Amino acid sequence: MEKHIHGGNIYSYRDCVDFSANCNPLGTPESVKQAIRDSLECVKDYPQVGYAPLREALGRYEDVEPEYVICGNGAAELIFSLCQAVKPKRALVPAPSFAEYEQALLSTGCQVEHVYLKKEDGFCIQEDFIRSLHKDLDMVFLCNPNNPTGILTEREFLFRVLRYCRELGILLVVDECFLDFVKEPGKYSLKAQLPRYHNLFILKAFTKRYAMAGIRLGYGLCENRELLDKMTQVTQPWNVSVMAQAAGIAALKETEYVKEGRKLIFREAPWLRKALEELGLQVYPSQANYLFFHGPEGLFEACVRHGALIRDCSNYPGLEKGYYRVAVRTHEENRYLAGALKAALEETAGHRAEESSLENQDGENP
Repeated sequence: MEKHIHGGNIYSYRDCVDFSANCNPLGTPESVKQAIRDSLECVKDYPQVGYAPLREALGRYEDVEPEYVICGNGAAELIFSLCQAVKPKRALVPAPSFAEYEQALLSTGCQVEHVYLKKEDGFCIQEDFIRSLHKDLDMVFLCNPNNPTGILTEREFLFRVLRYCRELGILLVVDECFLDFVKEPGKYSLKAQLPRYHNLFILKAFTKRYAMAGIRLGYGLCENRELLDKMTQVTQPWNVSVMAQAAGIAALKETEYVKEGRKLIFREAPWLRKALEELGLQVYPSQANYLFFHGPEGLFEACVRHGALIRDCSNYPGLEKGYYRVAVRTHEENRYLAGALKAALEETAGHRAEESSLENQDGENP
């Protein structure tokens, strides 16, 4: 299996400003950092198995019963433990989408089917996705808004998928990790459907909302108690550290921080989109805290040379070279990105002109 590449690899590109990871541009809240420092007094002890205080805090935050919350070492661990618990034989995944869905499914020996989102449709999910559902499927993954495109799927469409999955006995996993940065998240979330649909699992995380990628803390919401028990059985008992539990409880109190982060994204995303379009890049209508666009090949490497780390999306199934994703950050950082992209585009254009000239010379001198 191919190695999966993700954003946020600052360790290999230390001289770059990171636009490849889509976390809250305000940075980690100070209260979270302090909670981690305070928790150091307890690192001599094992973490609390079952993380009851964190689950209770999440229950209050999400307005669900704590017993329907499960936490993990990042959302990625939950994806893997979910697949290990279900052991699906066949599953359906849209492409492009988050790489971990397919990686986790393949780790269980599952046969993965794809519905390819087409560029002529703006990478929006279409009716062929529903037509691709069949009784031999065990699991379906959807990301809303999708990663890497940032395109939202309307809730009515999701309702249809959810109902049809229930009729066919399929578990529907909906990744809502980026929904916090959408203007009206309540219009798109399926959380209210949890009591009615025991074939629904919603995936969420602290990583993006609170800029806590290094802590590794994600959670799932599901009212299928049997499924949650199976996931617990295939997960090691101390998967959420003392520090992560303390950080999570502190983060959930940061309501103003979340509001300010959302305001910043809503203000800066249109500015950055316009800046990219003025550079001649084809920008898709992302509604998340990142922008997805098409540009020349070699742009990733050129941006690195100009001090900006962007996400090369060519390793996503269903995408070819020339597709990229950038995080929306502060205005100063976004201006920096626009400048780096301008310089990188000029560099790649120069290289293409040079290559074309050499090809013409070769043609004239056989």
